[in-house]
Amino acid sequence: MKIRFEERKELKQKPDMNNLGFGQVFTDYMVVVDYDPEHGWHDARIVPYGPLGLNPGAMIFHYGQSTFEGLKAYYIDEHTINLFRPEKNFERMNNSNRRLCIPEIDPKEFTEYIIEALKIEKDWIPREEGKSLYIRPMIIATDENLGVHASKTYKFVCMFCPVASYYSSGIEPVKIYVEHDFKRAVKGGTGFAKTAANYAQSLKSQEEAEEAGYAQVLWLDAIERKYIEEVGSMNIMFVIDGTVVTPELNGSILPGITRASALELLRDKGYKVEERKISIDELIEAAEAGKLDEVFGTGTAAVISPVGEILHNGKNYIINGGKIGPVAQDIYDTITKTQYGKIEDKYGWITKINI
Repeated sequence: MKIRFEERKELKQKPDMNNLGFGQVFTDYMVVVDYDPEHGWHDARIVPYGPLGLNPGAMIFHYGQSTFEGLKAYYIDEHTINLFRPEKNFERMNNSNRRLCIPEIDPKEFTEYIIEALKIEKDWIPREEGKSLYIRPMIIATDENLGVHASKTYKFVCMFCPVASYYSSGIEPVKIYVEHDFKRAVKGGTGFAKTAANYAQSLKSQEEAEEAGYAQVLWLDAIERKYIEEVGSMNIMFVIDGTVVTPELNGSILPGITRASALELLRDKGYKVEERKISIDELIEAAEAGKLDEVFGTGTAAVISPVGEILHNGKNYIINGGKIGPVAQDIYDTITKTQYGKIEDKYGWITKINI
């Protein structure tokens, strides 16, 4: 299926690339593809970024049937853009689609749509290392129907944002807050899917954490209320007495692409790694015994986000003196240097785009 191009009459003014936030500025164009039972996914197009024109009865507004992804494009030189493991994003999107009763997409075909858009949007990609063009594909239900069932029609939309670091502090350690009252996900639910509902129910805790001066919420499991799962915008890893420990994927944790990449690197570099259940009590005991060497998050937005402080039951625990640790720094450097083409892509993670 070819993609058609609808050119804007007037291009937007580019933002100051030296003063970028995250997800606040959108480029000139977006990719749109429609779905209906008769035609399947059809009418792929690159059109000016703007309103979608949905009616109030569209099912997305009432039943939250949606999935989304996040990946980045990196400027290498005037002839080359890099994408980091885009096939994994669309593989995960299809996993989410199956859970949300949304028709699957062809990963290769939809990656090509994004590549064609990036060739048009190339001037929006920041040139400075540490910045990138964030790519947000999403699928929403569009039937006008107030019955509680799966929609028959859908719209795929992909937008693009030039971004700096997800956190204003960059790679500096953040503070996180252990949530005990609210729960985000449960096995059998949608915790493993990247869907809007998972994030909507996390907002109350996130708001309270920010009011208390913390950047993110650390979630515990919803059944026993003691096992660590993930942070609001990233998976989480702990270095305990020299061993990297991360919660195992259990159906309520998002299978992060950066998480998987970090684990592969850690093992290849010779670190001892354990994917298993880890309770908040075990974590606090390690902190109090001086064995909690590092804590860091992994995710597309921040790549690696070191954690310098954890609040648990009213007590603050400072990690590694509030500084980034050597393991987090090692993995961050390896992933980002691979993304920006500074070192060899040993794992075949990079999709190169010639512009």
